[in-house]
Amino acid sequence: MTKKVTRRMAADRPYLPPGLATSDTRQNILVVALRLFAEHGFEGASMRDIANEVGMKAASIYSHYASKEQLLLELLRFGHEEHNRRIRSALNAAPDECIAQLSAAVRAHVRMHTDYPMLAAVSNTELHALSTEAGSPVLALRANTEAMLAEVVRKGVQSGVFQVPHEWLAVAVIGGMGLRVAHWYTPDFELDGDGISDIYVEYALRVLGVSGTRPEQRT
Repeated sequence: MTKKVTRRMAADRPYLPPGLATSDTRQNILVVALRLFAEHGFEGASMRDIANEVGMKAASIYSHYASKEQLLLELLRFGHEEHNRRIRSALNAAPDECIAQLSAAVRAHVRMHTDYPMLAAVSNTELHALSTEAGSPVLALRANTEAMLAEVVRKGVQSGVFQVPHEWLAVAVIGGMGLRVAHWYTPDFELDGDGISDIYVEYALRVLGVSGTRPEQRT
């Protein structure tokens, strides 16, 4: 009797940003590892499982990646770098006004999770599997990304546009809403990534005490 596996997330295709791997073989290994880590967790997928999916002998995997932890580290680094880059670029392109800045950051945050749901989910849930030494650069990058959003919220509170009982908790709520998108989103959802991100902007502004005016849509 075949054991039924409960899916951990709705997405079933492991997309990665282009140009990450130095060879087709390394790219294939990364894609397979991403899917298995997303579906089964880091501990639930072995190097043998990855090798079987790629069509290689398990020993051959180690000529490309020294360990399963290195594979995870590569994926987490890619995920956090892409997330950070998108938010930074969005903030730089947006008008220097707190609602516009907040809207740009939230859209970038949510779109990361609709464009690369498996990568985002693994980046958000499997960091604990890395050693402290291996994970520290990724944690630093995550802290930098969080600080960008926190700065937007802080400026909005100082200017009196945002009204919140606790700034850091507001940042946590807004960030957490976006994180969960990776677990339920699929391309056949009734709204595309832009439509979802526009609505999440409205929700985020409500968290920050801005209501009564629907935020301006993307251009």
